[in-house]
Amino acid sequence: MNATNEEMLVPRPVSDSQSEMAEIVLPNDANPLGALLGGRLMHWIDLAGAMAAHRHSRSYTVTASVDHIDFLVPVRVGDLVILKSSVNRVFRTSMEVGVKVFVENYIADTVQHVASAHLTFVAIDAKGNRTEVAPVIPETEEQRRRYEDAGHRREIRRAESERRKKK
Repeated sequence: MNATNEEMLVPRPVSDSQSEMAEIVLPNDANPLGALLGGRLMHWIDLAGAMAAHRHSRSYTVTASVDHIDFLVPVRVGDLVILKSSVNRVFRTSMEVGVKVFVENYIADTVQHVASAHLTFVAIDAKGNRTEVAPVIPETEEQRRRYEDAGHRREIRRAESERRKKK
């Protein structure tokens, strides 16, 4: 049974989009020194972000942009990588999704923050046309802060886009 457009646009809480995935770093994921490849981590970040975007929008989504990523600590072969994502804010057909990455060394019983990223996803239909997304409802103080911050980041991205167009 397909939901009507009106049902699809009923505001949903951030918690509906929250996603978590875990990956064990294998030798194929690492460089010759046994450290996780940055590109592999970026791929996992994109997947984790897409999960949150799909859950919230209940439609196909495509990655439109990724803000910068800083790698804070190395991740080694055998480590467990945990990626947590949720929709920060919705802008009609696009969504900003936040992804926070942790590394868990289950032998040493340690957890460290590895990276954070903000991605923009656009909801599309089966024909590739943009489709409207239900608003998101921040429920906690932290979610309200991320909601407001997402608006500021969008202004910065738009200003940067305009600046590039003038070159």
